[in-house]
Amino acid sequence: MRIPKINIPKKYLKIGAWVLGVFLIVGIALGAVAYSKREAILKKMVAKAIAKADKDYGLEVKIGSAGFTGLSTVKMTNISVVPKERDTLSNIGQLSVSVRLFPLLFGNVKLSEVTLNDGFVSVVLKDSTTNIDFLLKRKKKDSTETKGKSNLAEIANNILNQVLYKIPNDMDVKNMVFKFNDHDTAQLSFATTAVIDDGDLKSTIEVNNGESKWHIDGYVNPGSKKLSFTAYADGKKLELPYLNNKLHAKVSFDTLQTELKSAGYSSGDYKISGSWSVKNMLLNQPRIANNDIIIQSAKLEADVLVGENYIALDSTSTAYLRDASIHPYIKYTLGKNKIYELKLNAEEQDAQAVLNAFPQGLFESLEGLKVQGKIKYNLNFYLDTAIPDSVKFNSTLTPVDFKIIQWGKTNLQKINNSFVYTPYEYGKPMRDITIGPSNPNFTPLSAISNNFKNAVLTAEDPSFFTHNGFVEESIRKSIAVNFKEKKFKRGGSTISMQLVKNVYLSRQKTLARKAEEILIVWLIEHNHLVSKQRMLEVYFNIMELGQNIYGIGEASRYYFGKQPADLTIGDGLFLASIVPKPKAAMYKFMANGSLKPYMFNYFRFMGNIMARRGLTPSDTSGYGFYNVRLREGLRQYLAPDTAVIDTTAFDDDSDTPPVIMQDESKNLFDRIFGGRAKKDTASNKQIKSGDTTTKTRKQLRQERREQRRKEKELEELRKGNN
Repeated sequence: MRIPKINIPKKYLKIGAWVLGVFLIVGIALGAVAYSKREAILKKMVAKAIAKADKDYGLEVKIGSAGFTGLSTVKMTNISVVPKERDTLSNIGQLSVSVRLFPLLFGNVKLSEVTLNDGFVSVVLKDSTTNIDFLLKRKKKDSTETKGKSNLAEIANNILNQVLYKIPNDMDVKNMVFKFNDHDTAQLSFATTAVIDDGDLKSTIEVNNGESKWHIDGYVNPGSKKLSFTAYADGKKLELPYLNNKLHAKVSFDTLQTELKSAGYSSGDYKISGSWSVKNMLLNQPRIANNDIIIQSAKLEADVLVGENYIALDSTSTAYLRDASIHPYIKYTLGKNKIYELKLNAEEQDAQAVLNAFPQGLFESLEGLKVQGKIKYNLNFYLDTAIPDSVKFNSTLTPVDFKIIQWGKTNLQKINNSFVYTPYEYGKPMRDITIGPSNPNFTPLSAISNNFKNAVLTAEDPSFFTHNGFVEESIRKSIAVNFKEKKFKRGGSTISMQLVKNVYLSRQKTLARKAEEILIVWLIEHNHLVSKQRMLEVYFNIMELGQNIYGIGEASRYYFGKQPADLTIGDGLFLASIVPKPKAAMYKFMANGSLKPYMFNYFRFMGNIMARRGLTPSDTSGYGFYNVRLREGLRQYLAPDTAVIDTTAFDDDSDTPPVIMQDESKNLFDRIFGGRAKKDTASNKQIKSGDTTTKTRKQLRQERREQRRKEKELEELRKGNN
């Protein structure tokens, strides 16, 4: 096709040329004026910036010299930043910065080249202050001028753009040291050299004066919002000794990689796509596990969504552990009330691949376990903090032709036969107990009174014979109660879970142990490795029911001088009542061996439940409360009726092994996973005066000494009976 020729009259061409020439001349003239005035403009801007830093943030900024060295390059020397009444934050010997002119026309400062020589940034934590706390200050006018709600999507977009615009296309950093001083107890220093050459990044970081040498390589393309970084160390793992010294945690890895793939608006939300991966990561933290945990290969392909009032990890994200994968969805919504959402979806995949994907050292008792078949998993959690009782929770691990073909370190069927059980207290073994006919205190399930069995099942796990190891409704209620109480007050353990953590696992309160407990319960229940009857029989023969009293055989003879088959409904309800706090058992009795009056409400409440379920006849007199009598030989060791006992000093209400007593702790994390080991002070805390205004300190000390004497005689008597 032939394009027709367009004839433009010459006079219009001349007019156009004149107009273009005029604009060119004006532009050159304005440029010349601006060029001649640029030094003065720069000095004015520097002075304004220094004054603003002092007024708004309390920073004393000094610049030795500042001037242009090219069309758009500013060179500054001897720059120092010192917060008022704080340690020096930064000092830079020489800094040259070039900006792109085109973005500058639209008010955006985009760095094109940065050169920095000889400088440091030092963060100092001292007492309750730091030299960076000015960052937390908000100007009063900002709070008064801000109207309406903040849009998180806009904030995320602005922050990311500001960060990307500050990354130059070319950079040369030499001898830049980043220092961190934590109350003079832990210090870190990173001597850095870094080069960006047309987007390619090469960086070397010397840690703590040669302790190790790190490298960060990658590429940067801020214009297209793409970044990629890989971190590794020379000849060793990349690690921070500071974490071990300060936080009692050890973290190291061979390589760590992160990538920003894209960022931008999508259907009104701001979407950030990227990935994070790690190779041979080693983690050691006492509250997670008592040994090293090694994650050989992990990766997260993530899509992060930021909406007007929420931030979420979208379900299109995928987390990989070796050959296993799962799709997480996490959402946090802000507003008058906060909303937490969590969903996990693992599609059907090879069960052995999932087992192999678990980090080494996480599940010690399952190491070497071989399985076949497939599994899939789904979890759904939703909590609106305004209505915590409406919390939603369900978790399903579904087997598909699943079968165990080889045991690992622990044979999960070992309790089907006689075995030796060793209870622990404060991390120390108490004694070996044979769970089998060779032990005279062992009691078969058929020889245990239904009064005891029904009382314990009603109190501890009413649906034991129908559930598969877990009761979602119990877990859901526990979450609601613990959230409202702001502490770990209620657990959601079934008898299956209590049995597993006592027989198969250590007594350390760690995340790893809890996760292993859940997995073992699932393996036993879903594969019918142990019958429900045998599980209950073993549970009744190992449960702690007093100070160094284990199993119903010991307990029935110790408290009542009876065989387990002869326990009355009252005896059964009493023994069920002490399961959460077995060491407080003796303090429920009065000096004459009868139960203290406050126990009546428990008997009536539990008895009514049992009666409604047809487990015992209705009884308006308290379901055997008045017939419970402590064995006469033990009554001399009872505390005086006037003494008020702090039973909370004996045991922990939380979901922990019953042989472990509660230690004081500082926060929820300590309550769940346990703090440092503490000295056994139970004997010193057992008795508190009910009326400190009428008893002298000397009298209280005498009472405590007398009680300790009785306890010692009681223990000797128990040993003699055994």
